[in-house]
Amino acid sequence: MKIQVLYFAVFRERLRTDGEALELPEGATVGAALEVLAGRHAVVKGLLGRFQTAVNEAMVGTEQPLADGDELALIPPEAGGTGNERHIRVVEEPPSIDRCAAAVLDPEMGGMVTFTGVVRRSSKGREVERLEYEAYASMADKVMREIAAEIEGELPGVRIAVEHRVGKLVVGDLAVVIAAAAPHRAEAFTACRAMIDRLKERVPIWKREIGPDGCEWVGLGP
Repeated sequence: MKIQVLYFAVFRERLRTDGEALELPEGATVGAALEVLAGRHAVVKGLLGRFQTAVNEAMVGTEQPLADGDELALIPPEAGGTGNERHIRVVEEPPSIDRCAAAVLDPEMGGMVTFTGVVRRSSKGREVERLEYEAYASMADKVMREIAAEIEGELPGVRIAVEHRVGKLVVGDLAVVIAAAAPHRAEAFTACRAMIDRLKERVPIWKREIGPDGCEWVGLGP
């Protein structure tokens, strides 16, 4: 059988490709695919155990069986219902507080909390000139929707909107905007913090910091 392997962030950069086709015996698992890729590429071998995998945009373990035509994505660590009505976006333009706020406010909401992530000038003692955000966009959209649905289920009455930017950002640019509204302020605060925390843990969006002393994928090293 033949599957398609997708590479992002550090994998794409070091392998100089977005992906490749891989032939495997029938019944092969994700783990078997990784063994083949590790034998073929030093970067995959060197990062084994430090990244996750997704098959057809769903996070899976190494025991997951593969089928002909599957799409296997190697997910580097973060610096991870249909829900079509939710305002969840991966965008190439600056994210908008106004758009997110408008998506969650209605006459039943008594409080709204927003979070705005801004590119800062330094990180862990290193000067930062710009950031480059890269995403597995379709999966990032899907996972952000799943997280929003989780939080809205945990906190009835809450509504969440998110815009996360990708591409090149300079100091002062907005990277992410979240708005959470609820009938009462406590739930709005809780929902907003939960969204950014879970986004950082689970959504396949990666950040590379570029400064005078070089560049680094956050969480992996140069």
